Amino acid sequence: MPAFTVRVPQDIADKLDDIATKRDRSRSYVAAEAISHFVALEASHVSEIEAGLAEAQRGEFATAADVAGVLEKYAAPITVK
Repeated sequence: MPAFTVRVPQDIADKLDDIATKRDRSRSYVAAEAISHFVALEASHVSEIEAGLAEAQRGEFATAADVAGVLEKYAAPITVK
């Protein structure tokens, strides 16, 4: 398994140590777990963005009626006094 050094602010290191102590795990284990979760989340975000870009490149956009329907469903009516 590759190893590398990561520099973090002291308050983050302190929180990481606190979590590691409470979970009876090493700092390295908790840091690796946090990085794993972050990478999975970011990969998911990138995948969704790429899918959206591909839809846009194919010209698959919401119609004006689609947008109006969503606004009608979720937006509160505006009243002018």
